[in-house]
Amino acid sequence: MPFDVDQTSFGRAALRAQRDRVGVAVWLSVLCGMILVMVTLGGATRLTGSGLSIMEWAPLRGTLPPLSEREWERLYALYQQIPQYALINHGFGLEGFKGIFWLEWAHRLWGRLMGVAFAGPLLWFVWRGAIGRKLAWRLAGLLVLGGLQGAVGWFMVASGFATDSTAVSPYRLVVHLSLALTLYTAILWTALSIWQDIREAPSLALPARLPRLLGCVCGAVALTIVAGGFVAGLKAGLTYNTYPLMDGRIVPDGYAALVPYWRNWTENVAAVQFNHRLLATITALGTLAVAAWGLRQVWLRYGWSRQSGMQVALIALGGAVLAQYALGVATLLWVVPVSLGTLHQTMAVLVLTAAVVAFHTARAAPRSIRG
Repeated sequence: MPFDVDQTSFGRAALRAQRDRVGVAVWLSVLCGMILVMVTLGGATRLTGSGLSIMEWAPLRGTLPPLSEREWERLYALYQQIPQYALINHGFGLEGFKGIFWLEWAHRLWGRLMGVAFAGPLLWFVWRGAIGRKLAWRLAGLLVLGGLQGAVGWFMVASGFATDSTAVSPYRLVVHLSLALTLYTAILWTALSIWQDIREAPSLALPARLPRLLGCVCGAVALTIVAGGFVAGLKAGLTYNTYPLMDGRIVPDGYAALVPYWRNWTENVAAVQFNHRLLATITALGTLAVAAWGLRQVWLRYGWSRQSGMQVALIALGGAVLAQYALGVATLLWVVPVSLGTLHQTMAVLVLTAAVVAFHTARAAPRSIRG
């Protein structure tokens, strides 16, 4: 009889541990979705010029929108003091101000909600003992990084209040974007690792070189996105709206106009757009080659009936890259409409997601196929 009780207790404890792992994995996956929404909102605020509409950083008080006409007038008066109003939106009135205010307010509110959605469940899972000490410290570090991201966001916005500026600093924009991608990738990788622990481990071997190649793809995708951040910061997409040539040339005139030379990579519109095009093309071709090679190796060994997870990951990666490249060209040719520009930024994160998922899947599988 005691043996049966012990067995029952062990079974209940195992079931509870399994449910806790699933709960943590779902929670982290939801956080990834929230970050994706945050990136989308950030792209929309940038493209519409809404990011500078709120000139105060009030983490608590700013949670509520203006509740009186007097408060609206006060915030509008603050906005009228910055160059963006004088040079771009002069005279658009209180209603015009409200139009850009609501988007930025939603962007900041979503960031606050993300903080609650991160900290609250983290404390709950730690209290339940559902998260080990090592994972708890890692997630606590990511929570701190998320808070830092909010501070960097304000640091970026404040650069747009300068007397000679109508937009934020491209350098601060890229730092803000890079931190968001770092946070997203770290949470995604952690979630994938927990899902892997929940599911049965892969039993089929993969090409030995595939994880390394997919790691390179992840790096190339991240570098291309960062280069796109400088395109966004300089509004470089509003010029050279032809493809594949730039004003009839492969390398545009004035590519190396700035001194010292390195400034061209971050401050020269022609060079920044050319570099982004070049990186995007190399990344797309390289990714498609890796995906095709990996699919062929797996198919030759196992066919399509097995190892479906890796096959799906590689197909999704190739499809996402093709869609993003086509979307980038369309966004350029149509001179960056808000809808396409926002979708292009969102799709960039989805490409990174596909690359990370494929990389993680390849690392999790045994590797014995030569090649």
